[in-house]
Amino acid sequence: MDALLGGFAVVMTAENLFYCFVGAFLGTVVGILPGLGPLTTIAILLPVTFKMDVTSAIIMLSGIYYGVAYGGTVTSVLMRIPGEASSVVTCLDGYEMARKGRAGAALGVAAIGSFFAGTVGTIAISYLSAPLSKLVIAFGPSEYAMLMLAGLSMVTYFAGGSIVRALLMAAFGLLLGTIGTDPMNMTPRMTFGLLTLADGINLVPLAIGLFGLSEVLAMALKREEELKILAPPSTMLGFLPSRDEAKRSVGPVARGTVMGFLVGLLPGGGAVLASFISYAVERKLSKRPEEFGKGAVEGVAGPEASNNAGTAGAFLPLLCMGIPANAITALLLGAFMIHGVSPGPTILERQPQLFWGVIASMYIGNIMLLILNLPLVGLFVRILEIPRAYLAPMILAVCLIGVYSSNGNPADILIAVIFGFVGYVLRRQGFDLGVVILAYVLGPIFERSVRQALAISDGDPLIFLHSPISVGFATVAAAVLLIGLWPKRPAG
Repeated sequence: MDALLGGFAVVMTAENLFYCFVGAFLGTVVGILPGLGPLTTIAILLPVTFKMDVTSAIIMLSGIYYGVAYGGTVTSVLMRIPGEASSVVTCLDGYEMARKGRAGAALGVAAIGSFFAGTVGTIAISYLSAPLSKLVIAFGPSEYAMLMLAGLSMVTYFAGGSIVRALLMAAFGLLLGTIGTDPMNMTPRMTFGLLTLADGINLVPLAIGLFGLSEVLAMALKREEELKILAPPSTMLGFLPSRDEAKRSVGPVARGTVMGFLVGLLPGGGAVLASFISYAVERKLSKRPEEFGKGAVEGVAGPEASNNAGTAGAFLPLLCMGIPANAITALLLGAFMIHGVSPGPTILERQPQLFWGVIASMYIGNIMLLILNLPLVGLFVRILEIPRAYLAPMILAVCLIGVYSSNGNPADILIAVIFGFVGYVLRRQGFDLGVVILAYVLGPIFERSVRQALAISDGDPLIFLHSPISVGFATVAAAVLLIGLWPKRPAG
């Protein structure tokens, strides 16, 4: 509690409160704009954080991440368009509630459930971080190598679409991570004699190209459609659910919070998987399953709580183990590294103000999001009226300025443009680009851990079998890949 109070002292400065609000506000806006997700936004804003204090930078970027889960609900309920992937399930019952005149109740239940789940998830991080960090300190290179392998395998398993496609994207990301100078013997690898690639491919142009520029291309080539928006309530009382709706929401919110947090801890799990699992569980437990898809409040309350708890849960492995659970936390890990900070078990001892400041900002950010999302729904909905003909060039300009400002190297712009076209083609073919970023970030850590373990054991590969922890992680990795690649029997 003393450490957490110290974290609140860090956040309660004018500068950090401002950046916490900016992150929460931008997260809501990004969640409302279909297609412009947190990955694109965080990638674009990474260069902006270079001159900022590391605590302020992480507070703002984290606010964008968990704020998106709130904003995506608005378009799901009022337009049946998910602003973010984790809000897809909310479209099913949220929009039907809105058509029945219960749009305010759907938004109110979602906001209150999200606030509860986000706060409980943050409390869990506060209490679990110290014991988990103490456990991870005991890990050696072999344990870390197998942990990274298990994380990569789970990411590919939970990625959208075929696991073979996900493995191809993981291989692509690992390949990109090996470009540059070998960290052990300082020899160039796959640089093709270009000095620009001597330090490897920078995370900023890679992420902005794959997500930002590819999104601009998708916007430019997509037909402008007429949007039909249902009207939100005009008063705060309109957001209050009825007594029956509130009673039916309590159980789904509680179950969604627990399931979402646990799923969020898994590499590759995240808020999207958590919301789908919650919806399936609530439908199974419901006494009125026939109402699901036709306006059941449980179909809004459970998934909305689970995706916010899943977002909170993803911070625990990132902060305590230095392992991103999804592509967004991989970019947050990149932001830490850009500022010379390595998240992991030692961050609690070396930089407690940063660690507890970020945790405390999540408590305050959740309160800000609750205040923002209900009274300002009408204002946020108007953002959807911005034509793509204006929005796409603005995003393009910000992307290119961000890429150039990261290193002042014109070659980075060329790299971003190349990966913009690559990202657009891969996206059109149904590949999961998030796996590329995760493999790109985890790959060098995996390589370094393997080489350190082999160096300690004089090249003996059995070093990975000496520890029950590393054997356990290796078994998990093998089991996940085997299950994913096992031939599926055709239906019927």
